[in-house]
Amino acid sequence: MEVKKFDNLDLYQFASEVIRIGNRAVKKAQEENKKLGLPNVFTKNGKLYYELPNGEITSESPLKD
Repeated sequence: MEVKKFDNLDLYQFASEVIRIGNRAVKKAQEENKKLGLPNVFTKNGKLYYELPNGEITSESPLKD
């Protein structure tokens, strides 16, 4: 992820706070998914991966249609 420089310090601080809040929300959602037995989904190099509650990572969807 490319980080752009901001000329305005207030804008930079606001963006930093938004990113911090977003990161915290994502971590909380991932932890809740694990507790509920749901996979966390992410991409790497344009490919979709699933992290299963046991920590295993697979490219095959564990979700039933």
